[in-house]
Amino acid sequence: MRKWTLVSVLFLFSLLFLLPDQGRKLHANAEDSSDEVTDPPKIEEKLGGHGGLSTDSDVVHRESESISKKSLRSNAEKFEFQAEVSRLMDIIINSLYSNKDIFLRELISNASDALDKIRFLALTDKEVLGEGDTAKLEIQIKLDKAKKILSIQDRGIGMTKEDLIKNLGTIAKSGTSAFVEKMQSSGDLNLIGQFGVGFYSTYLVADYIEADGKFAVSEDTWNEPLGRGTEIRLHLRDEAGEYLEESKLKDLVKRYSEFINFPIHLWASKEVETEVPVEEDESTEEETETPSTEEEKEEDAEDEDSEKKQKTKKVKETVYEWELLNDVKAIWLRSPKEVTEEEYTKFYHSLSKDFSEEKPMAWSHFNAEGDVEFKAVLYVPPKAPHDLYESYYNSNKANLKLYVRRVFISDEFDELLPKYLSFLKGLVDSDTLPLNVSREMLQQHSSLKTIKKKLIRKALDMIRKLAEEDPDEVHDDDKKDVEKSGENDEKKGQYSKFWNEFGKSIKLGIIEDASNRNRLAKLLRFETTKSDGKLTSLDQYIKRMKKGQKDVFYITGSSKEQLEKSPFLERLIKKGYEVIFFTDPVDEYLMQYLMDYEDKKFQNVSKEGLKVGKDSKVKELKEAFKELTKWWKESLASENVDDVKISNRLADTPCVVVTSKFGWSANMERIMQSQTLSDANKQAYMRGKRVLEINPRHPIIKELKERVASDPEDESVKETAQLMYQTALIESGFVLNDPKDFAGRIYNSVKSSLKISPDAVAEEEVEAEETETSEEAAEAKSDDLAGGLNIEAEQVEEETPTKDEL
Repeated sequence: MRKWTLVSVLFLFSLLFLLPDQGRKLHANAEDSSDEVTDPPKIEEKLGGHGGLSTDSDVVHRESESISKKSLRSNAEKFEFQAEVSRLMDIIINSLYSNKDIFLRELISNASDALDKIRFLALTDKEVLGEGDTAKLEIQIKLDKAKKILSIQDRGIGMTKEDLIKNLGTIAKSGTSAFVEKMQSSGDLNLIGQFGVGFYSTYLVADYIEADGKFAVSEDTWNEPLGRGTEIRLHLRDEAGEYLEESKLKDLVKRYSEFINFPIHLWASKEVETEVPVEEDESTEEETETPSTEEEKEEDAEDEDSEKKQKTKKVKETVYEWELLNDVKAIWLRSPKEVTEEEYTKFYHSLSKDFSEEKPMAWSHFNAEGDVEFKAVLYVPPKAPHDLYESYYNSNKANLKLYVRRVFISDEFDELLPKYLSFLKGLVDSDTLPLNVSREMLQQHSSLKTIKKKLIRKALDMIRKLAEEDPDEVHDDDKKDVEKSGENDEKKGQYSKFWNEFGKSIKLGIIEDASNRNRLAKLLRFETTKSDGKLTSLDQYIKRMKKGQKDVFYITGSSKEQLEKSPFLERLIKKGYEVIFFTDPVDEYLMQYLMDYEDKKFQNVSKEGLKVGKDSKVKELKEAFKELTKWWKESLASENVDDVKISNRLADTPCVVVTSKFGWSANMERIMQSQTLSDANKQAYMRGKRVLEINPRHPIIKELKERVASDPEDESVKETAQLMYQTALIESGFVLNDPKDFAGRIYNSVKSSLKISPDAVAEEEVEAEETETSEEAAEAKSDDLAGGLNIEAEQVEEETPTKDEL
């Protein structure tokens, strides 16, 4: 077996492929018309641990000469691409790779694959690894700024001549058009690790391109054998100069290849202080005047003896050494039982770039097996980003990173988790995930749907576990046991903290994710009329429900303080029923989707259909107030009131306005009217029908009944009925269409109570002639005087002759 080196037709760079036994090489290069042949000098010195990566100027010169186009061409075998190079370049730049940074990731991935293969062979044949430096499974990166050369070397399995020709021509062999068709039609095009694909990503940064549609392979007989493995040398184009900076290479490895199984070293520079001997010229300059006394002579003699021993100085030198770039361990590859809490926290800070001292609230580390196998680590951050819900539906922001065999693919996949779980941070690493050729342009695939389904289930289990481990979430029956144990103090109040930070995401999940709606409903938290300011769950609410209660009661509004005073709660509270407070605007949308839970229906107490026990006198009351309700409905015909009924929800309030069961509530109307682009005409279709409910036990209603019975045409009674309806609208949370009319009725009522004639009007203001005050006159006079002086000054200036005129 032999070692091979490659220089592609499309750019000027050398590629050295190495095999274990013999140290010979082949070059692959473009055809060239040059006839000049140079004799490469021998390598005199090796740097960095093994040959082939020396960086002194002579070695760079030898490398440059060793890839002489004519020298390669003289011994080369020629092969032809089946497609036009221009078309190939178009595919690579526009279809396969959208970011040229990934070329280094591709080459490192290929090197990792080669190392994996040799490690696998070593399981049955340990001698295949060799001894000493050759046995080290590592990847080394080196650069030469002067010559614009970037080198990547591994000690992997290498390739034979046949492998080189076959893999280099991967795209050309099937034809460009056939390759594109296959890529577009097959979601399972898995070419990861095939050299001929990732290799072509170097077109993004490599230098020279010759569109002659051919490449050549030749034997390299001049460079020193490198042993087993592969070395690729890229001669970078001018606009790719950033890839000659150590900091850029470090960033790329950190971003894309941080968790590769094998160590990645960079031949990096650093400044160190060293002691060097002081030259004679410097020492003579430091000599002082001739000593005058014997004592001084003796002291100088002692100083001279000591100077002979330590005549040195400290200087800064630039030295080069191998620097390890991927020192963060991939903890997801280990068993969850082996990873400590400190390691999980440290890994979270590294992954999320959150360097605060706060720990994540929770994490989940698991392995998924089946049709698609993957490993994942999910974290709940300690705080929500300030812009989490800004442009929620227009943002594609995701915090989940996708890896394939520890190679970073992308952190822009919003298909791995739904939007409502986008606050979670973590990663997914799959060994079996089918990829298309671009790696970072992974398209939708059935495997992704399977991964998404499992991730959602694990994420919700993690959040549920966070609630179960919180002592504040324990039911009353179990509180004593928890208090006695004194454990989990650190987890106390954690779920309340989670809810305050991310509770809205759970509500959005109930709206968006029908398949997981019941699981998400278990995570809901809210305050109620009996929770004493603490959060409670639906399970806890149902456990406290009264005997015979069939519905879960709730009310929506802008604040808890406002809802506590709502007339809709009067009778419910008196009878001991518990009512949920929903004060977030998203709650109105939430309850349109959450229709039931554990066979219990939800009932908005401000809407029709409320059932509160049984009242034996309902029929009698309806019959007794039949005349009043009929009269009142006719009086409110212009107000679009659908009906007037006897109420079963009032205790101290004379009347309220409720809406139909499937229409908007008063709170929803207020929310919709506050929308920037709201359309009043369209909103009219969604407004619920309004029903006036009256309290038959209230003295005002009783008196009104008597007045209507005696004289239904009495205008004062009609005025009172209209005023009561408008007052009920306001108290029920509605916005009046005509506040001026309501205010006029209030003032008329005040007049009546004060025994003022209803025709009495405000006195008209006496119109007096406007006269100037003394101050205004003095100010006007001073303004006139100032204006006159300005005019005179301008006239004098105009009349004064200039020097030239004189």
